Amino acid sequence: MPGLDGVLRERALANPDRVAYIAGDQEITYRDFDRRVDRVAVALSAAGVGPGDRVAILDKNSLEYAELLFGAARIGAAQVPVNYRLAPDEVAYIVNNAQAKVFVVGPEFVPVLDAIAGKLEHTAHTAVIDPPGPAYQDYTAWIDAAPDSTSEYEPDTGDVFVQLYSSGTTGLPKGVMLTHDNFLASLSATNDKWGIEESSILMVAMPMYHVAGNVLTISVIYNGLTGVLTREPDPTAIARGIERHRVTHIFLVPVLLQFMPLIPEVTACDLSSLRLMLYGASPISEDVLRGAMAMLPDAGFMQVYGLTEVTGAITMLPAEDHDPDGPDAHRLRSAGLPNPTTTLKIVDPGTQEEVPAGQVGEILCRTPQNMKGYWGMPEATATALSADNWFRTGDAGYLDEDGYLYIHDRVKDMIISGGENIYPAEVENVLMGHPDVGDCAVIGVPDEKWGETPKAIVVASGDVTDQEIIDYCRERLAHFKCPTTVERRAEIPRNPTGKILKRELRAPYWQGKDRAVH
Repeated sequence: MPGLDGVLRERALANPDRVAYIAGDQEITYRDFDRRVDRVAVALSAAGVGPGDRVAILDKNSLEYAELLFGAARIGAAQVPVNYRLAPDEVAYIVNNAQAKVFVVGPEFVPVLDAIAGKLEHTAHTAVIDPPGPAYQDYTAWIDAAPDSTSEYEPDTGDVFVQLYSSGTTGLPKGVMLTHDNFLASLSATNDKWGIEESSILMVAMPMYHVAGNVLTISVIYNGLTGVLTREPDPTAIARGIERHRVTHIFLVPVLLQFMPLIPEVTACDLSSLRLMLYGASPISEDVLRGAMAMLPDAGFMQVYGLTEVTGAITMLPAEDHDPDGPDAHRLRSAGLPNPTTTLKIVDPGTQEEVPAGQVGEILCRTPQNMKGYWGMPEATATALSADNWFRTGDAGYLDEDGYLYIHDRVKDMIISGGENIYPAEVENVLMGHPDVGDCAVIGVPDEKWGETPKAIVVASGDVTDQEIIDYCRERLAHFKCPTTVERRAEIPRNPTGKILKRELRAPYWQGKDRAVH
């Protein structure tokens, strides 16, 4: 099979007049999208981008996002989506780490570009979508000026297609290299299960910097369908988009499913076209699931579990297991069954020996969806990914006798808040920079709105207030990473080797609550 850019060419030849993407009041056919991708490829090439190079983008979901994704691939380069919720210095770190030669910025993020323009070490060309004035290179004018020609480069399916950044336990983001083959494997494994048909309309409601948004954006082209891009994950805009375009398939995080039934503008919309509601990326309660199912009685629900490093979903809890009152209601606490091309095993974290069904251990997976590796980090890659392609997820859980996966805890202490991954070490590093903080630990505690939220436990001196500690973090980190509450302690509990006893700190907050990742 050709690479993903080749798949686009095939779809454009087969159905040139079919609408590929809709974004707000804009829409573009497969013929025009393919031509636009060619122009992007030519413009990037003229800017010095070639095979193996990186092209960064900081924007909310847009047609430009999609065309840059495929345009970079057409000349053997890879797109680097940047989380638009990050602080300017965090954005600069990612763009520099990726050694991006081109950096494209959406209109809302010009202040970020201004703040970091002098800090970009490898970027020779910047462009702004709908810029506020002539001081900035107009992205559209730049692409329109490129010759209407076809790139002769033929990407290998083993080439990196996109490089998504996922923070590591060290606190520094890691570039996850995902290839054409990774996405082709992911999409071929899920299509039959998702019930994708020629008439399906996919909505990309999750940010395209998120692996779920990325996979669905590519799925549109892979399947030759029409995709509806929502600028950002706003519940009312999502509902109105479903009604207007008769959307059949969508992926949402539980926090959106929690609020949608409570918003009159949402419940007033006709959502009957939805055939499949995919959800995942953070825990969901039974009450939230029941409310969502009542709001969408005609839709099937499917829970998925995965990671950026495995190109999205590797397990699925099928629609038939979504019966809260049925004999298999206990399966709603599981992450489902592995994809047809995915093998899971549970091992002792210390010995890496496989453990029997029902016993908790570290979850490993072997799948053609496993990443190529971490950009510029061979040691981290070797630690996470074995020579025979077993990936260490960092999550702890067990498999039952029927092969269903249950997530028990997180080996890496990661916090998932509203579908966003937060690594305590990154927040702790910032807190330790405060002159009045002598020691600290960050844990996830229950939160009705976000599933869980960061809590800072500090050993503090002086007259510093809780709010001042929170504000200190907000000046240096994206807000979703910052503690929402602070607890004072005389000391932080540690084991004899100095490791913080996170489980001991979390235990009082999670008594009687299910801290499982669904």
